[in-house]
Amino acid sequence: MSTPTRSGKVLHIDWTRCDARGSCTELLPELLRSDPWGYPLPAGGGSDVAIPAHLAAAARDAVGLCPVLALRLS
Repeated sequence: MSTPTRSGKVLHIDWTRCDARGSCTELLPELLRSDPWGYPLPAGGGSDVAIPAHLAAAARDAVGLCPVLALRLS
């Protein structure tokens, strides 16, 4: 099994803006899961998630669809 190629992008979650709507966890279930209150939790912990190349489009969608602008790609 090969390691997924990284896109060079990092998804940052701004916890002060997030209101736990869950759209990001629906668009990126491979990288994010919801805690009991609906807030996104990255698989590796923290607030930054390295985006594999094959999920770059889904990450852009998650950022664009976040209603409170709690996500950023860098």
